[in-house]
Amino acid sequence: MEPAKRTTQLTPSKTLAIDAKAKQLKAAGEDVIGLAAGEPDFDTPDHIKAAAMGAIEAGFTKYTPSSGIPELRQAISEKLKADNGLSYEPSQIIVNCGAKHSCYNAIMAVVNEGEEVLIPAPYWLSYPEMVRLAGGEPYIVETTPSSGYKLTPDQFRENISPNTKMLILNSPGNPTGAVYTEKELVEIAEIAIEEEIMILSDEIYEKLIYGDAKHISIGSFSNSIYDITITVNGFSKAYAMTGWRLGYVAAPKNIAAAIDSIQSHSTSNPTSFAQRGALAALKGPQDCVENMRKAFDERRLKMAELLSAIPGFSVHMPDGAFYILPDISHFKISSSEFADKLLEQEKVAVVPGIAFGDDRTIRISYAASMENIEKGVERIAKFCRGL
Repeated sequence: MEPAKRTTQLTPSKTLAIDAKAKQLKAAGEDVIGLAAGEPDFDTPDHIKAAAMGAIEAGFTKYTPSSGIPELRQAISEKLKADNGLSYEPSQIIVNCGAKHSCYNAIMAVVNEGEEVLIPAPYWLSYPEMVRLAGGEPYIVETTPSSGYKLTPDQFRENISPNTKMLILNSPGNPTGAVYTEKELVEIAEIAIEEEIMILSDEIYEKLIYGDAKHISIGSFSNSIYDITITVNGFSKAYAMTGWRLGYVAAPKNIAAAIDSIQSHSTSNPTSFAQRGALAALKGPQDCVENMRKAFDERRLKMAELLSAIPGFSVHMPDGAFYILPDISHFKISSSEFADKLLEQEKVAVVPGIAFGDDRTIRISYAASMENIEKGVERIAKFCRGL
């Protein structure tokens, strides 16, 4: 008996595979520097952990509404209004099992068989696979360092077809750290409104932004763009809650209802006591977020400085998230070969850019201690000298 055909089209997650291999080597006693995983190296703040543990102790361990507990949906509604200028009723907000799950549910709720979803590359590796699982067709549009790794309005318009149903925007972006400006977003929004194309705005790295960059939610510009935008966010990156698996989607009423229906028949509700932790994250002190952001900024600057000193490396400075995507094409080997040999020879884990649709690059995470960043880049430099 063969598995369903839809599963044969999927590519396993290279980030999870490399992270697992690095952990296996580390468990075997190897001195591995992990610069691959997309998660903060900080612990979840104490007040968030306390809220979840208190919920367990109080017996808050049963089913909740599939869309999330009412008080959390209300808190998210207030957060979106205060931080993003977005007016969503709690009924338009569905709490999911991680922002990845939020994206998947949103695509499942909107994309029909054979419809196209525009995805700017380099892209987060799960977007195309989600589209394929929904029966849609991922349509990749390559961006370049000269545009800041951002989709230009001209590129958007030129790649629209009669089958285009959705555009996925990720700002700040993984793996590039790209942050779209207000002007860029306004121009993209105007085209989406004119062509009636849904926008999935993945804003999970919203709080991790640096320098003069500013995060803006595309759905906040007008009623017209609001009506065709699905906003995704979550708790993993800003609050170091990756393993808690809590994200959320805010959408037009009919799409929110469809997402709730999908969730009710798949995962049911997100974990009950984790939702209490998420409520504490939103309602509690926010200095923990700023402290992490400042630390990431320091690491970003240091990593960019060190990588730029490696002959053959071309480094584009990221404005958000916690990744740098250097161009390694100078070395004339594939990104997979580069990453595999680097892990084998120097025990440094990075992700090959082919996973994100760009074989000329590798993704290096600075969600690591300054010591590991300095030691890891030193080993990368040594490896490059031997190529």
